[in-house]
Amino acid sequence: MFEGWGTVGVFQSAVFSSQSATGNSRDAIYRVSVNPQRQTRNPFTPRQSTRNPKPETQNPKPTSMTDQQTNITRKSMQRRMYFVFGALLILLVVFSFLDLFLGSVKIPFADIFQILMGQGSQRPGWGNIIFEFRIPKLLTALLAGAALSVSGLQMQTIFRNPLAGPYVLGISAGASLGVALLVMGFASFFSFNYFDIGGNWLIAIVAWLGAGAVLALIFVVSLRVSDIMTILILGILVGSAVTAVVSILQYFSNESMLKTFIVWTMGSLGGVTQSQLQVLVPTILIGLIISLFSGKTLNVLLLGENYAKSLGLNIRLARLTIFLSTSILAGSITAFCGPIGFIGIAVPHLARMAFNTANHHVLMPASMILGAVVMVAGDIISQLPGSQSSLPINSVTALIGIPVVIYLIIKNQKLSSIL
Repeated sequence: MFEGWGTVGVFQSAVFSSQSATGNSRDAIYRVSVNPQRQTRNPFTPRQSTRNPKPETQNPKPTSMTDQQTNITRKSMQRRMYFVFGALLILLVVFSFLDLFLGSVKIPFADIFQILMGQGSQRPGWGNIIFEFRIPKLLTALLAGAALSVSGLQMQTIFRNPLAGPYVLGISAGASLGVALLVMGFASFFSFNYFDIGGNWLIAIVAWLGAGAVLALIFVVSLRVSDIMTILILGILVGSAVTAVVSILQYFSNESMLKTFIVWTMGSLGGVTQSQLQVLVPTILIGLIISLFSGKTLNVLLLGENYAKSLGLNIRLARLTIFLSTSILAGSITAFCGPIGFIGIAVPHLARMAFNTANHHVLMPASMILGAVVMVAGDIISQLPGSQSSLPINSVTALIGIPVVIYLIIKNQKLSSIL
């Protein structure tokens, strides 16, 4: 009997609860119909305060101090970068006019300006000196400084070595071997004067062949060796072996041929003629354009090759592109001007210190302009203003670059933080 009463009680409670729920729902419907603007609130949304409501435009989201400081720092860095670029361009213009003004023959500045404007001068010979000698020498200095500096920047980045330069792979040594074989090799066995069968063009061809042979050897090894430091050591060994062969040729050569080769190794900017500039200018421009397009690749390589591979960078293609541009730039300058050292090592570091950045989109043009300024300044110093004699450009660049290299070795720890 109690069991039946329990069942009836459960049934009655269910009915009462359903009626109460129905009543509540009716009350809710009645409240909505009486006050249609009142809506039910989602229990998961926070309750909004109705005290002193303000529009969103009167209470904007505050900017953090970190973002403001970052914007101020970025703007100050941009202003500093533009200022340094402007100062370098002004120095380049000033040094270029000084390079045209100074020389063994004193030409008044007013006459130089008239010659450049095509108005002539007091003496017809001054126009020939300006157009046939000084302007080609100035253009050669500009191209050499830009080419060697960019080559050094690329080598220091790809090898992650602050003392790497455009000749670290043996490119200059290969070019020197080609010239040594022509001047002291074939000329010793065959009685002819190589100046009669092509002059400096023949020297340029054999220099390119020697640099290309060394580059091909390094590239073939890079296809099998993934460690970039191994390739760096291999380039140093190849350069040492080629230098040993050149020394043997010097030992067995006669006096006149040895003198000719030694003069070539000292480097010269004044021996490039207008006809040679017709080949040197487009060649250097091609190498510089390839280098400018490699700026993004070099920025990725700063993070390491493993990270670059994870981003999808083709390491072998990147190496080939950088090696190709370096061989074009350094090989062309070596062929026409002789080996010029220390510009490729010192100038990229000077650019990093001046702009305080590792971004190659900034360092590429900075190294070009700064390298041109340093090379033109070295050419002015080599002319020994007030004297009838001149110094080899390679000696002057060594005097400029060696103190920078010593400073880099002493401050190696500080250098590694900005490289």
